[in-house]
This record gives sequence, C-alpha cells and structure tokens, in this order.
Amino acid sequence: MNCSSVSHRSFLGVAIATSLLFFSGHALSAPEIIKLTAVDGYPPKALQVQTFIEFFIPEVDKRLAKSGKYKIRWNQAFSGQIVKVKHVLTGMQKGLGDIGTVTSVFHQDKVPMQAIAYVTPFVTADPVLLSRTVDGLAEQFPAMKKAWLKYNQVLLTSYSVIDSYNLFFREKVTKVEDFKGKKIAGAGINMRWLTGTGATPVIGSMVHYYNKLKTGAIDGSMLWTDAAVKFKLVEGAKYLLKADIGTANSKALTMNLDAYKRLPEAVRNVIHDVSREYRDYTASAAMSKAGKAFESYKKKGGTIIQMSQAARVHWANTMPNIAKDWASGLDKKGLPGTKMLTAYMNKMRAANQPIIRQWDKE
Repeated sequence: MNCSSVSHRSFLGVAIATSLLFFSGHALSAPEIIKLTAVDGYPPKALQVQTFIEFFIPEVDKRLAKSGKYKIRWNQAFSGQIVKVKHVLTGMQKGLGDIGTVTSVFHQDKVPMQAIAYVTPFVTADPVLLSRTVDGLAEQFPAMKKAWLKYNQVLLTSYSVIDSYNLFFREKVTKVEDFKGKKIAGAGINMRWLTGTGATPVIGSMVHYYNKLKTGAIDGSMLWTDAAVKFKLVEGAKYLLKADIGTANSKALTMNLDAYKRLPEAVRNVIHDVSREYRDYTASAAMSKAGKAFESYKKKGGTIIQMSQAARVHWANTMPNIAKDWASGLDKKGLPGTKMLTAYMNKMRAANQPIIRQWDKE
C-alpha cells in the first residue's frame, strides 16, 4: 500500500469524523421549541395588538436567540379568531390562549382592583406614569395579582392604551348640561362618570360604536381619539368634546397559569422583562399618536370642541365620590381599597399631576 493511499484514507476519516462531530454538536445545540398562542378579541389596528406584534414578539424572540436554548413558535390569534373582545379572560382561563390581553375594564366583578384609574377621573393624562404606578400598586398590594390567579392567570402587567378619554357626539355638545337625554356609550365602570348628568348610559365596546352611532342607537360615546379614528367613528360622530377626563389602565397582559408553569425559568424571566418594556412602549405610543389622531379626526371632517376648564371642574365636582364608594366596597370584601386609593393619589400628587378632585381626602 502506498503512502498516498494511506494519507488519502486518513484525510477522509478525519473529515468524516469532523463532520459527524459538527452535525452532532449542531443537533445538540438546536433550541427547544415552545409553542405559545397569543390572543385578543381586537384586531391588529388596536394599539395593544399592534405593539404586541411589532414589539413584544420580536423582543422576546431576540432575547431568547442570544442563548440559543429556546425558541417560541407563535400562533397569533387576534381579531376574535379564538376569543371575542369580552371573552378573553374566560378564554384564557380555559386555556384557549397561552398569553393575551384582557380588557380588564369589562371584568370589574372579577378583578375589581384594576379599576383604580376608572374611579379617579380628572387626575392624570399620562399613560406611562399611570401604567408604571398601577404595576407598582400590584407589588405593594398582592391581592391585585391574587385576583387573577383565581381565574387561572398570571398578571404580567397592567397598562394603558389611552392618552385621555373624551366624548364623541352626533350633535354639537359643549357642556355637561348638554348630556341630558342623550344615550352615551362606554365600557362599563366609566358609566358612573355620567351620574347626575341626565344622560342614559349604554354599556358597550368600541368595535360596536361605529354602527350604533351611524344608526342613531347611541348619541355619543366615551373613547380616546386614536381609537375613534382607527374605528372611523367620525363618520357617525362629527363632534369631539375634548373634556380630557384622563387616562386609564384598561388592559392587562396575562398568561394562562398552566402554560406559565410549563415555561423554563429563563423564558419566564424574559417574558416578565419584556412585558414591562411592552407596557411602557405601548403607553408611550398612546401619547405620541394622540396629536396625530386629533389632526386626522379634523381632516376626516370632524369638529373638535374644547371643554372649558370651568366646565371640567364643574363636571368633576358634581359626580358622586365614586372613588370612595369603590374603596369602601373593596374594604368590606377584605381587600385594601382605601389603602390602595390613598397610595395611588399620593403617587399622583408626588408626580405633580393636574388633579381636579382629591378623591381620597373628602
């Protein structure tokens, strides 16, 4: 046997061994695939879905890719594909989704502590401050997170998609006295803002306001301008009464508890970290989109009427103290309602917010 033949076979042997080692190592380092279904009843044009798609998913993927140990295969089921707007909570409870946005304003009977901003109107129009504050309250008052566990869910973050609630009408309205006799739609708990105005509250969801305004089933709705523009409300409601009622944490990003428990700790940590950043990203987007939304509303034929400061103060002060009522109701159930209200208002005062009514001090 000549030397060249031996040398050739040796080279082939080393090459094959090296290839086997490479492919074996590559196989061993392949990431573990984790399947997660993300749900929301709202379509991608809704801000929380838009930012979930453009920020949350890519950011989680990017961070997991750094270690290469895990990779999530996302099933994006929005626009009511799996659960409708008002049924995300129960759907998530049953495991129809692994992670999703619950519009918590529809579920005050189940997660009542989420309502803090809805019972304190005319306090803040800063969605970033509000969202961070409410998440801080969830750490300070564990009962807030515990309420979600009862429905088989882990609360990841509470956040706002709202710069400020305003009102949209079919006819020109300038002051609270003009509300009398009008059917005004809202999400539910904010219907109490209409107490004593003579308006007829109509509980509903913004996905239905367009048809109801066009047909005259309602005379107006309480909504924020970016959402009103995206859902084309100006075609039925030509008048925007800019009352600047304030922002509110209408959304909660949650995970099904069973799905959460199945996640490796490293993936859980990434989910938690990105949830907080998603909260701020979405709330910041709500603020940045507000100005453009007002301009778009006008370009589409709408008229914006600024409610006077005197009229805003009058409205705030003629409401019953809905915050105290809410807090005392929670107290009776063994929940820290009054303490939470005081903590929230203290944080808003410390942040120098333009508070019209000191809800906790009356």
